[in-house]
Amino acid sequence: MGLLYLGTPLTWEEAKKYADHVREHGITQFLHTWDRVKDRHGDELLWGDEVEYMVILFDNETKNAKLSLRQTEILSKLSKIVSDLEDDTPDSVSIPTFHPEYGRYMLESTPGSPYTGSIQDLLSVESNMRYRRLLARKHLKSNEVPVTFTSFPRLGAPGVFTEPYYSPEDADSSHSLFLPEEITNPHARFPTLTANIRTRRRSKVAINLPIFIDERTPRPFIDPTIPWQRSIYPEDIEAKHGAALIDHIYMDAMGFGMGCCCLQLTFQSCNVDEARRMYDALIPMGPIMLALTAASPIWRGYLADVDCRWNVIAGSVDDRTAEERGLAPLKESRYVIPKSRYDSVDLYLSTEWNNKPAYNDTNVPYNEEIYDRLVKHGIDELLSKHMAHIFIRDPLVIFSETINQDDQASSDHFENLQSTNWQTLRFKPPPPNSPIGWRVEFRSMEVQLTDFENAAFAVFIVLLSRAILAFNLNFYIPISKVNENMERAQKRDAVRAGRFVFRKNVLPPGYASPTISTPSSSGSCSPAEWNDGAPPKERRLRNCFPPAARPSTLVDNPVEDEYEEMSMEEIFTGKGSGFPGLLGLVEAYTETLDINPSEKLKIDKYLDLVRRRANGSLQTPATWMRNFVRSHPSYKFDSTVSQEINYDLMVAVDELERGVLRVPDLLPEDYSRPHVNGLNESKFEP
Repeated sequence: MGLLYLGTPLTWEEAKKYADHVREHGITQFLHTWDRVKDRHGDELLWGDEVEYMVILFDNETKNAKLSLRQTEILSKLSKIVSDLEDDTPDSVSIPTFHPEYGRYMLESTPGSPYTGSIQDLLSVESNMRYRRLLARKHLKSNEVPVTFTSFPRLGAPGVFTEPYYSPEDADSSHSLFLPEEITNPHARFPTLTANIRTRRRSKVAINLPIFIDERTPRPFIDPTIPWQRSIYPEDIEAKHGAALIDHIYMDAMGFGMGCCCLQLTFQSCNVDEARRMYDALIPMGPIMLALTAASPIWRGYLADVDCRWNVIAGSVDDRTAEERGLAPLKESRYVIPKSRYDSVDLYLSTEWNNKPAYNDTNVPYNEEIYDRLVKHGIDELLSKHMAHIFIRDPLVIFSETINQDDQASSDHFENLQSTNWQTLRFKPPPPNSPIGWRVEFRSMEVQLTDFENAAFAVFIVLLSRAILAFNLNFYIPISKVNENMERAQKRDAVRAGRFVFRKNVLPPGYASPTISTPSSSGSCSPAEWNDGAPPKERRLRNCFPPAARPSTLVDNPVEDEYEEMSMEEIFTGKGSGFPGLLGLVEAYTETLDINPSEKLKIDKYLDLVRRRANGSLQTPATWMRNFVRSHPSYKFDSTVSQEINYDLMVAVDELERGVLRVPDLLPEDYSRPHVNGLNESKFEP
């Protein structure tokens, strides 16, 4: 998460003096990058995933599942075993890497090296994830387990939810009523980020989720677990002065959002234009995949009437002042900013003909001085506005040692703002002095309970990304409709009960079925090699598909006629004769690949999970968790998730992942954990 410097972080009062300096030099650094790599072309598909874990400690005597705050110790152990791994690990498995995250109970893992476009790499994702989980588990205590769980159900609830226990009365950076200081990674960046958000905002963050109204939930619901009368920090009065809403679950700290786990994917593109096409195409997919992976219905010990984490994270880092939120006239602040710095994308970026101006239909404030500077440098208006919009934010963490940088050799000031604009997608320029190309990061999905599910959604998005490029698919809908979909995606049981705005016809003009683009000069074959007018099948997923040709005559139909509301099943499996559905498009793309029957069988298993989630025959993790709680013998139908229920839920999650517990409503009946080829897994079991 962001840049982890060793140095002296500045308080907000000190840091804000350098905000313009960081912005000015951040743009200078971007321009140096742009001049160096704007014409870079021909990069192959390289991609990777990021999976985040919570380390859960089971206290079997008291029946309490707690968050283990041993991140530093665990990561230290993991970093020291490279030589042993090289001796014991087969050549088919790359040694993964583990990284710190915001929560001191969290671990982030990535593959040891990027996946390529090979079919073998595509089908190795699940075993790679499995290996990472085994490796982490090996270096935990016997009663600790790494779980891929989006939001810990009793984070901030009364009682003991961490090991060791700490009191929230010493929450120096957040001033939270619920979370102790020790919940946060001790690296200086994280408590400074927490404190500076609170100080800049001039209040604590205020997150309110509607509570799930069950049979015996008190009405109105006024949370009895909030310490209404506490008087330690100046912000303690905010809860009773309106920050905590009736019939809602109130949260007041960055840790509630940034302490969540997710699944993210990053793709390298052929060039900057292809990256912009991919970025745009995946924007409407953000809310769709958020809903399909919904996995967080429980917050601070209560069942919520939402299934996803998104608004919690958005609220947890919302550093906007009252003026910037539109609650007071602009006096000291410069902009009214419609969204938190963690939210859905605000602008499409592609300069291709099919990106109509009408799609960017929302109010997007931007720094006019930076915009003018970028345009004068020769950067097009869309990318200039995107960067100038990101740079309306203030840098939240500045280290005194990094204020003055070599702008040709460093991108740290640029990344200071780029990496703290957390959106559903991130458009990523190449780092300085690096072989890495232009990239797109897909960020909306909730982490799933098993490696099988996480691999299935990773494989699906990778294949969809190739279908988008190969068939020149057009997913454009107005940004305002994407915003609407983001709100719909988080509602309870959105997959089965919700409807989402989606484009009716996603094929290029004049095409009735998906047709692969003519290969570009960097492709793997030429038209002379085609048989029967079709390109030969390929063994690799690749980049460098040419964009759709602009029709000689463009029919300018109203944008409103291009989209309609669809069910999740229709979006994925098709509607009528004109829209084949996302799975139909992916399957059409897999038909262009040279894959053998066993490879196709494995791909089909992943796609079948996606299909069954979309049609409702398999539950989302959120629905399964909600039903687990409501069917628990000790549940009192009052929306409260007790310590005992949470313990049993966490035990079930661990047993489910290990294949001990069968849950046919959530996972296919033939679900089993993958084996890592050539690895003696018994060495890694507790």
